Amino acid sequence: MKNLAGLMKQAQQMQSKMAEMQEALADLEIEGAAGAGMVKVVMSGKYNLRSIKIDPSLVNADDVEVLEDLILAAVNDASSKVEATTQEKMQDVTGGLNLPAGMKLPF
Repeated sequence: MKNLAGLMKQAQQMQSKMAEMQEALADLEIEGAAGAGMVKVVMSGKYNLRSIKIDPSLVNADDVEVLEDLILAAVNDASSKVEATTQEKMQDVTGGLNLPAGMKLPF
């Protein structure tokens, strides 16, 4: 019974830490870039796009398709970084808990 109580306490602490981490992720600002930094985006840890910066040299009627591709690449770069940061922070929170392989949190 003692082990179960300890496990429940550990789960409650982890739940509290996860809630704190979710709040911290919402406040994070992660930058993604494409085209050697000519297009930059900033995204929150919750995948909300916060800003887009475009180098003025790119604005030309003939370059619209290139610009669109660069924006897409920058957003995808930021998304990848958000995912990596989220996984890193989750490992910090769940470090003391041995979860079965393939089990992801939050459930």
